[in-house]
Amino acid sequence: MTSRVALVTGGTGGIGTEICKALANNGCRVVASWLPGVDDGEAWQTKLKEEGFDFAIAGGDVSDFDSAAKMVKEAETKVGPIEILVNCAGITKDGFMHKMKPEQWDAVLHVNLDSVFNVTRQVITGMRNQGFGRIINISSVNGQKGQIGQTNYSAAKAGMHGFTMALAQESARKGITVNTVSPGYIATSMVAAMGEKVVNQMIAEIPVGRLGKAEEIARVVEFLAADESGFITGANIAINGGMHMG
Repeated sequence: MTSRVALVTGGTGGIGTEICKALANNGCRVVASWLPGVDDGEAWQTKLKEEGFDFAIAGGDVSDFDSAAKMVKEAETKVGPIEILVNCAGITKDGFMHKMKPEQWDAVLHVNLDSVFNVTRQVITGMRNQGFGRIINISSVNGQKGQIGQTNYSAAKAGMHGFTMALAQESARKGITVNTVSPGYIATSMVAAMGEKVVNQMIAEIPVGRLGKAEEIARVVEFLAADESGFITGANIAINGGMHMG
């Protein structure tokens, strides 16, 4: 891969970290976004530096447009104009629809869907002007098939791919590709925290018989981000071990 500048939102998370590593291993200069007051971006940066990765970090709240603008400006000041954007930030606040509170709905839609607009809006003009861009949106299998207790999450993740398809059409003649990656159940600390019984129930639903690895998600992102992947746009690539096929 040609040396490119990549911004990964939610870059300090389990999947985000592996995406940062994969892009760096392919020559990219990588900036990870983090949320001050919730994440410890500097500790993450130090830990990864000990592993041999020299990542820049940029703090901000991607669910807020103005904060996202400041975050992107910080990233570009440190590393340069963004050429690859991976929208990976996300949260869950699960609950049955008949019990769901407006704040549960709003929080998930703001972080998981509004953030895609908030951050992409900051970089899309630069990508159009330079005639190159790669935008990769990390959705979910539950955005494809739905999930009990996740009307908010499923709606946001499905919305991400609608965004992908529309922007892909707008941007195709400008050398910009826009794609979605939809992971299934991945072995992250968040999944492990659900407990062994719940994890085993998850695995029972997966035809390949195991959880996915964050590195497997990163491998697909790395592929889509490559200069050579310019004929792939508007796609939704599922990585779910056969849990949902469509």
